[in-house]
Amino acid sequence: MLDVTDRHFRMFMRTLSPRVKLYTEMKTCGAVLHGERERILGFDRRERPLAIQLGGADPDELARCAGIAEQAGYDEVNLNVGCPSARVQSGRFGACLMAEPALVARCVAAMRAAVALPVTVKTRIGIDRRDRYAHLAEFVARVAEAGCAHFIIHARKAWLNGLSPKENRNVPPLKYERVYRLKKDFPELRFSLNGGVQTPEDARRHLQLVDGVMIGREAQRDPWMVRRAERALFDCAPENTSAENDMAARAEVARAHLPYVERQLARGVGLRRLILPMVGLFRGLPRARVWRRHLSEAAARRGAGAEVVLEALALAEDEHTPANIPARAAPQPAAIPAPLQ
Repeated sequence: MLDVTDRHFRMFMRTLSPRVKLYTEMKTCGAVLHGERERILGFDRRERPLAIQLGGADPDELARCAGIAEQAGYDEVNLNVGCPSARVQSGRFGACLMAEPALVARCVAAMRAAVALPVTVKTRIGIDRRDRYAHLAEFVARVAEAGCAHFIIHARKAWLNGLSPKENRNVPPLKYERVYRLKKDFPELRFSLNGGVQTPEDARRHLQLVDGVMIGREAQRDPWMVRRAERALFDCAPENTSAENDMAARAEVARAHLPYVERQLARGVGLRRLILPMVGLFRGLPRARVWRRHLSEAAARRGAGAEVVLEALALAEDEHTPANIPARAAPQPAAIPAPLQ
């Protein structure tokens, strides 16, 4: 998710869940080869397992990028064949590559020859009028022959002309049965399903028929869903879901993430960028709006730091704070707690 799943978003996801695999936003070959390496490829080792998603269509360039990613410590290289934006199409990569399975196969073969890492492909179920199941099966078969054993399928087609990237995320209908059929027809391959997964129950249902589930925009909208999904799917001890304990568990996560926020602030990263992934943490709880409003408003204060999160927590946890009226007077900041062991 461009401009969403940066290293700070991923670190917050890792605070929520130690077991899910994380994916970077798409990195173009040009950026990886010619840009500032630390800014583009840098990550905290605690993010692992971590996959890098590449955007490109030149086999030699993709092979070089895969090698760079392997040296940087990534655990998987994922080729994006699903992004429908006009800017991506102009570079001849993303979803438009679904019309060129032979080229995608050459790209995958080149990367597989260059690295020992798994090379995976994220794609759609079709593009424009090329959206029959036969087209999708042909694409998968051709790319699998080149060495891709794991496909992540967004269960919507993409309209390359006529719909914006945002509209392409929700206007074309979801067709989960296409992904289920792929798993049935190619049992030797792994398939993960993406698109419209909003609850742990959704994920559990899909996992009866496919190998994995990718959670995208819902992790941004409702980060706590990632924690709930992990506990539901990895047989973790269930949390008490009463309102009080749910609030306490989320507050614990926010406090556990504060040392990372402090370290990044000391390195010059802006506060707004660091707290943005946390905005939806209390979604669905009575004082979620108080939390969101304080984070947004207090982050604009001159010299604001990590204490803003503690102030927002104090307001959210105070049962006497009106749920829909943001308090202007913030409590005195407390000491930053030590990270959880």
